[in-house]
Amino acid sequence: MKTDIEIAQEAKPLHIRDIAAKVGLSEDEIEYYGKNKAKVGLDIMDRKTKEGKLILVTAITPTPAGEGKTTTTIGLADGLSRIGKKVVVALREPSLGPVFGVKGGAAGGGYAQVIPMEDINLHFTGDFHAIGAANNLLCAMLDNHIFQGNELGIDPERITLRRCVDMNDRQLRFIEDGLGGGKNGVPRKDGYDITVASEVMAVLCLATSLSDLKARLARIIVGYTREGRPVTAGDLKAAGAMCALLKDALKPNLVQTLEGTPAFVHGGPFANIAHGCNSIVATKTALKLGDYVVTEAGFGADLGAEKFLDIKCRFAGLKPSAVVVVATVRALKMHGGLPKTELGTENLSALQEGLPNLLRHVSNIKNVYGLPAVVAVNRFPTDTDAEIALVIERCRELGVNVCLSTVWAEGGKGGEELAREVVRLCKEKSDFKFCYDETLPIKEKIKAIVTKIYGGREVAYTSEAEEEIGRLEALGFGKTPVCMAKTQYSFSDDQTKLGAPRDFTVTVRQVKISAGAGFVVALTGNILTMPGLPKVPAAEKIDVDDNGVISGLF
Repeated sequence: MKTDIEIAQEAKPLHIRDIAAKVGLSEDEIEYYGKNKAKVGLDIMDRKTKEGKLILVTAITPTPAGEGKTTTTIGLADGLSRIGKKVVVALREPSLGPVFGVKGGAAGGGYAQVIPMEDINLHFTGDFHAIGAANNLLCAMLDNHIFQGNELGIDPERITLRRCVDMNDRQLRFIEDGLGGGKNGVPRKDGYDITVASEVMAVLCLATSLSDLKARLARIIVGYTREGRPVTAGDLKAAGAMCALLKDALKPNLVQTLEGTPAFVHGGPFANIAHGCNSIVATKTALKLGDYVVTEAGFGADLGAEKFLDIKCRFAGLKPSAVVVVATVRALKMHGGLPKTELGTENLSALQEGLPNLLRHVSNIKNVYGLPAVVAVNRFPTDTDAEIALVIERCRELGVNVCLSTVWAEGGKGGEELAREVVRLCKEKSDFKFCYDETLPIKEKIKAIVTKIYGGREVAYTSEAEEEIGRLEALGFGKTPVCMAKTQYSFSDDQTKLGAPRDFTVTVRQVKISAGAGFVVALTGNILTMPGLPKVPAAEKIDVDDNGVISGLF
């Protein structure tokens, strides 16, 4: 069996100018990054043309068995193209953390991939490096301001900004810097976040223009004075230089699928820490160029889809026409308590126990958000007809159809059934609404997410979180959306609670403001903003030969 990277390397990609031409872009409207990649100007999203239909792809709560959300997103786009629709796909950029850590590459799989796969997974057009540089420039200017006399009166004990690097490196979670005395800086406790968890990443993905980007960067709070006044990047006069580093990174990246479908791959905030969606500029640009735009949001629907709908759609004025919820029989059996070693044999009992996870995600999309939905089951050779029939029967009880997807093995051909159902759903009337009113107090918004989306009963707060909520509301930050930082492996904040647990308590241990992004972050459980590498990192299998051919990415 061929690996993903072998399939990608055998592809014969079209020149990127030909991909651009498919959606009506001239050579003057793209900036070449070689033959297979280009950036597109920000002016395209302001065209006075009708926008296409927006389709969100999300998934059940992830398991080690895999769900294939990105693969389905790409395969659905190719399927729509095969049935004659003008379609564009919009995805996030992979982070080097997962690429070298546990997950490996993140550009789809099998015969449903975006290419050039190696470039997309490794550096791509340099967007993440620019984000890291902008973030760390702000950190340097902050520490330099303190060293040079601290005119703003910043309390070194109340600095909230952290440096970042796009790598899983637990050694950097907590550090002490400025050591050595004299001209070596002011000693203080510090730490690093992974780049995709940084506020600068969130800001770039939510900005709609260079002026909006600069204004959002200026609002980033770096710390507080001893009197409790917030200090911003604007106070440090850093926003202009940061924006200069990010001016090209803000432009969306155009590539293609294996079947030549145009694809924007841009931005990459994690969904268990940040808001988990590709950039607004990429999505809005795609909507001006395609009749259908297929996008995804990270991890399960309780994380990525919730944030896509409650944060991104709210800020950008977006309204999805349909939602695809991806599942596998194997993963549902794991949610039913079956160990990974036994997933290859029929087990209707375990499947029955695991199905409530899928059904809750689907119910949330239909009943909380008021959107039409379809379940896409990535079929494995070991799935039996009886197991598939059970999934179809239970979903039908919610008024939702099930489509079998074989895009991993067949590319767009394996997504045609799903594509036809999506086109049908896009013609239905929807009553899209948010999970909560953003003007509610912070605690009420958090409770709405926990009770309506997660299935929990109540929310508990540490004394630190209680104090910070009071401070943020007093400073005027209470009327913003909430970005929940929570484990991706459970509806609850306990990753061992699989399936669809109910009536649990979620504990919020820390709350912080991302003033530039425009939301409050609530951290629950043991969620970390700097992951670590596993015992055997994926990096050990990645190599490059004398001809520059990369292997082992996935």
